[in-house]
Amino acid sequence: MRAPLPPAARAAAAEGPRSGAEAAAPATPGRGLCAAASPQRLPPGRRRREEPYRLASPPLRPGWRLSSAAAVESPAAQAMAVTVKVELQVLLPHMYPHVAPQLFARSHALHRQQQLQLNTSLASHISSLDSGELCICGAVQWVKDHSLPYLENSKISSESASKEVVVKETLHRMWIYSHHIYRQELRKKIFDCARKLNLTGFCLTGKPGVICVEGLRENCEEFWRVIRYPNWKHISCKHVENIETEGSVDNLRLFRAFEDLQFQAHGDYGLRNDYHMDLGQFLEFLKQHQSGHIFQILFGVEGKLSDK
Repeated sequence: MRAPLPPAARAAAAEGPRSGAEAAAPATPGRGLCAAASPQRLPPGRRRREEPYRLASPPLRPGWRLSSAAAVESPAAQAMAVTVKVELQVLLPHMYPHVAPQLFARSHALHRQQQLQLNTSLASHISSLDSGELCICGAVQWVKDHSLPYLENSKISSESASKEVVVKETLHRMWIYSHHIYRQELRKKIFDCARKLNLTGFCLTGKPGVICVEGLRENCEEFWRVIRYPNWKHISCKHVENIETEGSVDNLRLFRAFEDLQFQAHGDYGLRNDYHMDLGQFLEFLKQHQSGHIFQILFGVEGKLSDK
């Protein structure tokens, strides 16, 4: 025959494990929740195997405290696709429910001050209940319902900015060399394609012909594919630059638009379309756009400006 249960155990049995609370076991004075009931007295020299008094599975052991984890999602947590866990620890006194239990809510997502404010509000809620009222399941529900305001400005909110995925973009710049660029239909094709793909740069018309385009990589590669089709043979991509940034690629552009670049021609070769552009003016243009080093890459000689 089992010994009568103490008041705390009878109250816990009456309340039952609800709202995510774990199993409770009969409590003994000086401990949290105890797993064993008082055994019957046996003759000296004999031992009796103690069986836990079970209200639910798994059984609690001496010194254990009842705990319940409430899943709460704040807007910051939802943005990061995570669930914030708030744990409620319960220590039942021997005279529960006539004596209020000790409750403590905590979460890794709360700062110390926010945790203190949450537990102060929880204690105020428990003290407002009628004396002798069962309150464990109600406390679990209260934590679920009232933790959200304390999580709004919690550590997870401050950490969310640092954990956001940083999207990096790459500015692609292509330097294209051609033996010459004369035909009006070809020039129109170059300019239309550059505008369509949101590319900036320039097209140097004449002999030699030079094209620079800058923008997103896929747009530059599409431009390079389109202008070569179907049979532009005397053209080559001499140099490619890639610059990675966490911001907008527009901040890295050397040119504000796609320009039609023409300089004073020199030389008289007796042909209407056979004229050379002044490469000295072209070199000066490149240096004005922080690209003076490209001159040697395009033409194989180091560019020097004549003293005036």
